[in-house]
Amino acid sequence: MTIEQERHVLVVFPHPDDEAFGVSGTIATYIKQGTPVTYACLTLGEMGRNLGNPPFATRESLPHIRKQELIASAAAMGLTDLRMMGLRDKTVEFEDDEEMVEMMQKLIDETNPSLIITFYPNYAVHPDHEATARAVVRAVRRMDESIRPKLYGLAFANNTKDDLGEPDVVHNIMDVRDEKMGSMRAHISQTAWMLEEMDKRLAAGEPEADNWFTYERFFSYRWHEDFEESF
Repeated sequence: MTIEQERHVLVVFPHPDDEAFGVSGTIATYIKQGTPVTYACLTLGEMGRNLGNPPFATRESLPHIRKQELIASAAAMGLTDLRMMGLRDKTVEFEDDEEMVEMMQKLIDETNPSLIITFYPNYAVHPDHEATARAVVRAVRRMDESIRPKLYGLAFANNTKDDLGEPDVVHNIMDVRDEKMGSMRAHISQTAWMLEEMDKRLAAGEPEADNWFTYERFFSYRWHEDFEESF
């Protein structure tokens, strides 16, 4: 589908590289359209599993490395409004719920987005992903329905298709393949092995590998009281 023009797009994820795989093509497309995009990354991914073998980083140096990779990813997408929110990796789920919602409310009030992209609650697997999604949804839910922005979620839990069906928002990002690849390669400390495998699959002409750089898929958030009470 054609990516519609928006007033302002707010993207909220907990980790550096969350944006690269799921939404970097969409971000790059909006930017090329002239749509302002704000990316709020809640942590610096300092608990990332990959320290190298032999090690290229320590727990103390990894946050600096991942911060520079995040900045490089933003540059690859053409993104200039990058917010680093200062939370700690793998502890977002333990942050005070109300403080998390207030953080999201402040971002929304400042940027006045017509669209917010984050994870889809209960279908995002990682505890930090889930905590981020809950906070965003709760903040939007408190807004008057007449002024609520659209809300798109990334979902990839094993039961996603059974419960949510197929993604209802599919963006063709073929024209920004280079930007997406640049964003993914920027996070090389964590993605080197994955990119190596992806290059092999692309060279072999595997349709699924090429599909990764052609489409990005989202679920429009479905406001439903029973579902919202589950988180």
